[in-house]
Amino acid sequence: MKTVTAAIIVRAGNVFLTRRGPKERLAGYWEFPGGKVEDGEQLAECLERELLEELGLRTKAGDVLAESEFHYEHGAIRLIALDTQLISGELHLTVHDRAEWVPIGELTSYQLAPADIPLAEKLQERHREL
Repeated sequence: MKTVTAAIIVRAGNVFLTRRGPKERLAGYWEFPGGKVEDGEQLAECLERELLEELGLRTKAGDVLAESEFHYEHGAIRLIALDTQLISGELHLTVHDRAEWVPIGELTSYQLAPADIPLAEKLQERHREL
């Protein structure tokens, strides 16, 4: 099972989502951006590297907020969502074709990648309690 990180970047009641590009696996699905953890890499280190490589964004990854496991046709993943702060950078999309700030209450109206759905539900639940 591959371990994959996901950034939960919240600003003014909105969360940052990206959509997989047409040449990518799960094309057209929205996700919390992130990527695969490499051997010997810490979760925060992985997430910060992936966001810089794929989106041109400098970030600071913090605490684990939620996890989900999903078995796709191409293999199983353990998706770990971390609270993430946007520090700087100019957004450029490489593996994604869209990026949006989405109201947290509307997350589940987007076509989310299956592994991201439990994370979105937990985020919505957490924000209802605030």
